[in-house]
Amino acid sequence: MDDTLPLETAEKIILRWDSTASEEAREKMIFEGERQEVDLYLHAVDEIQRSLSSVSVSSDKVNSAIQIAMARLEDEFRNILISHTNPFDPSSEDEPHPQPQPQHVDPSSSSSSPKHRHHDDVEDDVDVENKLLRFNSDGAASSVNSSYRSTSSIREIDLIPSDAVYDLRCIAERMISSGYLRECIQVYGSVRKSAVDASFRRLGIEKLSIGDVQRLEWEQLEAKIRRWIRAAKVCVRTLFASEKKLCEQIFDGVGTAIDDACFMETVKGPAIQLFNFAEAISISRRSPEKLFKILDLHDALMDLMPDIDIVFDSKSSESIRVQAAEILSRLGEAARGILSEFENAVLKEPSKVPVPGGTIHPLTRYVMNYISLISDYKVTLNDLIVSKPSTGSRYSGDPSTPDLDLNELEGKTPLAVHLIWIIVILQFNLDAKSKHYKDASLSHLFIMNNVHYIVQKVRGSPELRDMIGDDYLKKLTGKFRQAATSYQRATWVGVLFCLRDEGLHVSGGFSSGVSRSALRERFKAFNAMFEEVHRTQAVWWIPDLQLREELRISISEKLIPAYRSFLGRFRSHIESGRHPENYIKYSVEDLEDAVLDFFEGNPVSQHLRRRSQ
Repeated sequence: MDDTLPLETAEKIILRWDSTASEEAREKMIFEGERQEVDLYLHAVDEIQRSLSSVSVSSDKVNSAIQIAMARLEDEFRNILISHTNPFDPSSEDEPHPQPQPQHVDPSSSSSSPKHRHHDDVEDDVDVENKLLRFNSDGAASSVNSSYRSTSSIREIDLIPSDAVYDLRCIAERMISSGYLRECIQVYGSVRKSAVDASFRRLGIEKLSIGDVQRLEWEQLEAKIRRWIRAAKVCVRTLFASEKKLCEQIFDGVGTAIDDACFMETVKGPAIQLFNFAEAISISRRSPEKLFKILDLHDALMDLMPDIDIVFDSKSSESIRVQAAEILSRLGEAARGILSEFENAVLKEPSKVPVPGGTIHPLTRYVMNYISLISDYKVTLNDLIVSKPSTGSRYSGDPSTPDLDLNELEGKTPLAVHLIWIIVILQFNLDAKSKHYKDASLSHLFIMNNVHYIVQKVRGSPELRDMIGDDYLKKLTGKFRQAATSYQRATWVGVLFCLRDEGLHVSGGFSSGVSRSALRERFKAFNAMFEEVHRTQAVWWIPDLQLREELRISISEKLIPAYRSFLGRFRSHIESGRHPENYIKYSVEDLEDAVLDFFEGNPVSQHLRRRSQ
């Protein structure tokens, strides 16, 4: 094509496509027609623009032509954007799968090396992103940009085909050089923002104010947090990154920072909407059940920060980077505050009704399950928890509060000290609860059960055991064994006292003998005491099978030999008298069987089962 075009010819071309004067111009779009027609129109616009700098040309006529041309190009620009804009659809399962792409693994990325995959079965983040990568604006499979600008987790896609991008750039150059920058940016931003909004809806990102979020029940928020984490990764790494790439493809080099202005016009509102949800969670009322979801949010945002810094790397997008960093800081502060409030709640848990049978208290289960989950987040929490709990000297000597010597825990991380402190205050609370049992034996059994449960939970979690340490674990083990010893002493010293020889012998003259009446009273006392212990302690409950068996064996080792020996020494004295069955009611085997009833949590018949004598 000739480099020059007569001005009159250029004006005619412009006027022919004046949609205010021609029905044909209103019904047809230049850029949907032949390429030759497109190039001719653009050439005409160029000639009109050149003529503006010539003083010999009537400025009114030229100005009129350029205004008509700019209005037309604005319509064409909008039409190209709209006709090539399709929202992402992560829920669709029937689109063609993308061709396999080279895998770029980022060790710091949550999708490649998750720190913890625990109680939430969420859809794999990579799967979600791959679903989004299936689309370009034509609905055809789109490939990932092979050269990632920042971290390997960013996955840019082509939002608009290259030929349409070329046309958009051609139009943008002419609109901006003619002083129509504002109109160009507004058209671009409105169309692309609508596309981002549609993608948000498909990703399940709702338009909720901070107040809306804080008014939701926590159960509702948990599901929304899971969805947000998944969607935020897609938004930052694919959606926003791809929008930025598209702005650069169209506007880079056209004018100073125009590509960034268009990018912010498109995504600033959606980005604020996205991060407002996390901000609302970060400043919401603190309670223990929120800790793990807040840590999930913290980890997700932490993983995204390098990508956020790259995608929003300009001066005009600084507010987005600052908002994300502030939310991350507040989430960390919320986690620290919740841990502190949890400690206070454990210390002051007020229930005074004894659990039946001296079994494991619900508080013990809750606290130990809670700190087991905390240990799953130790990588994050070791960074967030930097100060040790206020214990030791503050509480030392005060019997109304627990005490912990921090000097004994030298070298442990602050998080580990907090976990040990939680166990200390749990035991302190349990000791107080044990005093609500009227039976001292049951009080000791309750402590044994609960401390044993604490020990088993620590042993069962390698992360928790590593933080607690074997030295403190030995202390805990010693405590539940001491409680078992105290239980046996409180229960069986009196029973075994009946089987002593003292007080049974009488002496006189040249011979000594046994007082049958004293012996009968001794057998009667033993029978009554053992029957009462059997009746009450069969209802007591040791849920751990091994612990239950160990305690029964320990009881039998003390009781059975003593009874066998007593029976062996004095049976003849009773059997030679009247109604021996009233005194020697049980054989050794009867007692062995009876011990098997202990700690099963089930009532037994009023009388012991007796074998035939």
